[in-house]
Amino acid sequence: MLDALDWAAIGERLDSEGHATTGPLLTPAQCAGLASLYADPPEGRFRSRIVMARHGFGKGEYQYFAHPLPPLVQELREGLYEKLAPVANRWQVALGQETRFPAAHQDFLARCHAAGQTRPTPLLLRYGAGDYNCLHQDLYGENVFPLQVAFLLSTPGDDFSGGEFVLTEQRPRMQSRAMVVPLVQGEAVIFAVHHRPARGTRGMYRVTLRHGVSALRPGRARAERYTLGVILHDAA
Repeated sequence: MLDALDWAAIGERLDSEGHATTGPLLTPAQCAGLASLYADPPEGRFRSRIVMARHGFGKGEYQYFAHPLPPLVQELREGLYEKLAPVANRWQVALGQETRFPAAHQDFLARCHAAGQTRPTPLLLRYGAGDYNCLHQDLYGENVFPLQVAFLLSTPGDDFSGGEFVLTEQRPRMQSRAMVVPLVQGEAVIFAVHHRPARGTRGMYRVTLRHGVSALRPGRARAERYTLGVILHDAA
């Protein structure tokens, strides 16, 4: 699945824009199967459920998976890390950071766990009519992998309208730039967690990014949007 993508082109897009899309990766059946997990009893499947309005995060809710992750989520998490580690290390060099990311995801997780970051971070998000996600960054601890991935599991137009994935980018001494990233069912967006390097007239500098989701409106059939978030570091 992941091997079929043009990772050189994705890397170039990430370097220039801080995000890249994959085209449809998951089948409709895989999307439906993942979305259906949201209704499972939380004991064993999920470690926690967050109602966004209670914390000022927006409206809607999400649940973090517990260990063991569903097989497809585990496969995606390990495979995406392997493909993105070279980009992450290139960014570390460009930003003058000494830390390098190992080639294997399990080795990176061992580093997280040694620092007390032991809680899994992949999650399912559910939005209804009027729900939205405020701009934010998913950091969770000292060890942060600089890229993460979100898969749209629902069908725009049928399941919902609105509900766009949004990124903002703040460059030094400049106003923020907003980017809307349209997705189709089964497609993923890869994006910077918090910073990325950018080249200016005086060399490389740090750009700050945040991401969120705009307000959801009803589609032709319903008003419901499910997303799989694949964060590659664990949480403290």
